[in-house]
Amino acid sequence: MRIGVIRVVTTDDAAHLGAHGRVIEAELGVTAVSRCLPDQPDGVHDDTTFALAAAKVPDLAARMEREDGVDAVLISCAADPGLAAARAAVRVPVVGAGESAARRALELGSRVGVLDLTTRTPESVTSVLGPARVAALVPEGVRNTHDLRGEAGLAASVRAAERLVAMGADSLMFACTGMTTIGLAAHLADRVPVPVVDAVRAGARAAVHAAGG
Repeated sequence: MRIGVIRVVTTDDAAHLGAHGRVIEAELGVTAVSRCLPDQPDGVHDDTTFALAAAKVPDLAARMEREDGVDAVLISCAADPGLAAARAAVRVPVVGAGESAARRALELGSRVGVLDLTTRTPESVTSVLGPARVAALVPEGVRNTHDLRGEAGLAASVRAAERLVAMGADSLMFACTGMTTIGLAAHLADRVPVPVVDAVRAGARAAVHAAGG
């Protein structure tokens, strides 16, 4: 099975581009084909960058279906830009990381804490969680996905997760796929006593299931 992974951060670094794909391949035993959107150097972090990405995602999904022969497409961004339009543009299933993570978090708890990239949780997440979203926090000092990388971003993310649990969360979810890139889930495994949902992993599992795997 081949899963197309759409990264919303523009990069010519092959290792960075394939970071989410490597996680998917290692855990699910499928082939991941990764491509990134053009002209999105800071990814998706506000209304403007979301709108720009939403306009590009359907074309890239169609290209991956046509050129890469993928069996499903994962939009590897928790805001799920262009999800509905991409589903209309291709014949294969298209899955959003944000929607998938929110659904999984609800399976694991009734009071979900959201680790956000921005002060406004993406609609892809809030529309699923509804009142089950008990709290949402942005790690201190984080403004876009690049700020997560490095020791300071990781430490701030761990502190935010611990605060969410203290605020009553009985499950946590990442509303930024950059948290997968920094391996945050592994760092939280022995730091918080509640389940943690990684959006890339949740989205990949949903994509494989949708493709019949």
